[in-house]
Amino acid sequence: MCGIAGIYSVSAVVPQAALTQLAAALHHRGPDATGYHQTARLGLVHTRLSIIDLAGGNQPLYTRDRQLCVVANGEIYNHIELRATLEARGHVFSTHSDCETILHAYREYGDDFVRHLFGMFAFALYDVSRDRLLLARDRIGIKPLFIKADSAGVVFASEIKALLPAGEPARIEPDALLQYFHSNFISGARTIVAGIEKIWPGELVEVRGGRITARSRYWQLSDVEPLEISYAEAARRFDDLMATVVQQHLRADVPFGVFLSGGVDSSTLVALIRRYSDQPLHTYSVGFPGAAVNNELATARRIAEQFHTQHTELALSERELLAVLPDTIAVSGELMADYANLPTWLLARRASEDVKVVLSGEGGDEVFAGYGRYRAPRIKRLWQALQHPGSGGYRTRGLAKSAPVADLFNGADAERIARAPFMQSWRTANPRWSNLARMQYTDIATWLADDLLVKADRMMMAHGVEGRVPFLDHRVVEFGLALPDRLKVEGRTGKIFLRRWAEQFLPKDHLWSKKKGFTVPVGEWLRGERMAQLGAACRGHAAFQAMRAESLTRLIDRQSRSGDETTFVWALLQYGLWYERFMEGRTGTLHDWVDAAAT
Repeated sequence: MCGIAGIYSVSAVVPQAALTQLAAALHHRGPDATGYHQTARLGLVHTRLSIIDLAGGNQPLYTRDRQLCVVANGEIYNHIELRATLEARGHVFSTHSDCETILHAYREYGDDFVRHLFGMFAFALYDVSRDRLLLARDRIGIKPLFIKADSAGVVFASEIKALLPAGEPARIEPDALLQYFHSNFISGARTIVAGIEKIWPGELVEVRGGRITARSRYWQLSDVEPLEISYAEAARRFDDLMATVVQQHLRADVPFGVFLSGGVDSSTLVALIRRYSDQPLHTYSVGFPGAAVNNELATARRIAEQFHTQHTELALSERELLAVLPDTIAVSGELMADYANLPTWLLARRASEDVKVVLSGEGGDEVFAGYGRYRAPRIKRLWQALQHPGSGGYRTRGLAKSAPVADLFNGADAERIARAPFMQSWRTANPRWSNLARMQYTDIATWLADDLLVKADRMMMAHGVEGRVPFLDHRVVEFGLALPDRLKVEGRTGKIFLRRWAEQFLPKDHLWSKKKGFTVPVGEWLRGERMAQLGAACRGHAAFQAMRAESLTRLIDRQSRSGDETTFVWALLQYGLWYERFMEGRTGTLHDWVDAAAT
């Protein structure tokens, strides 16, 4: 796991100082080594976190004739199998790095090479003889890659903050801000900063002469066809699939651990790791003693004891969680208001004392249909579809319970703009899918890619920890989405297939208990005098000038009185903190509020 960046100028010489600055911005992603490739108009940067081939895997990596060069972030999980195929065809490797397979696959397969790479990755490959730069991102969007293109050329980096303009304020992208205050994240190609885009999951971008010349999607989840299959046959196929996926995800030359929540996904993952590895296994769990939210420390401890892991529990207080809020925003760079950033940051910090790789069950609910929202009554979805057309009655409600996003911002099209990613996903879904599969697809393409995976990547990489998510291997995602509805949902219970399949490892009472979910007690913090102080800090703040003052005041007052606008107020606080740090270059009144609240 690493950080990558680069500059491809149209005409000017790329200064070493600019590359050094990019490396400094990404140092936390790769504290073990820094490497550069530089020509007159092209510079590539790599900061390395050593996971595979500790001695020989520094980047950039080159073919022996030095006509191909790559800097990569991530893991090519099928590198052993792919290397064997390529060596049989005459390719000679110089290292044992998994990422060297990218170079030889390109030489062997041409532009079709990305289809042969199974893993989580973002990389830049430079073809010297053709003066051609290729940027690519993995199929699901596990690893990030941002790009900024203007008349001077193209700049790219693993994190948005490396691309923020030096010495001048960034410009807010207004449509992205609408999305954020509707959903608590920003989806699609947009980012909160105008002019900086995400490269899409499963996208290949060609740059020549400092200009983007082609963009294409080499993989799309909407191509998956529904599958009519019995449970017995699905279980047989899944046995084989998970044997391959888990063993490939365990390839590392460093110790690894698991974030164990005690839920079906992480518990199943621990069982699978124990099946295929006899190495010592660290597990980490988090709880909030004294809070009125679900606390699953005891459940996680039960699983840890069953599988004899080296288990660590973090019992976190309100003060500890609030204290790291500004840090989570600083390392994210992107604007997203997931409560779970806080415990994930603290878990990663603790895990970094023992391991460099952490596996988690992220994605299990989306892939196997575990969320309660997938089981909403049909009449409710029809009613929502009538009121908010475009997404089948799914993902219609905004953060503010008592006001639509259109009440917060001027403009008749505010809701349409805010909901555009969900509507786009619903529209581009495979027409042969059921509504359940469409909902899963919508979540995978939006919320998973642009919230959950952002959280996992940034919070872990802040501490030099590589996060791996076996349930989001594209082969598992394709399998889960293709399953018939009857193997996903039965009555008021979801994730039917995975629960039944996991009975071979785990107690039935654990697998079939009602899903409680993972909740951070934010609502308990934003009450009383503390909420009044936060409201005073928000009113008149420069970050919120684009919002209607009367609507903002009404929602803050409602939270003060009844506490039922917690999600919106939390997003408001996160945006204000982000604005102070990245737009104003300072820590202002909202940072002062957090400091006071955390003491």
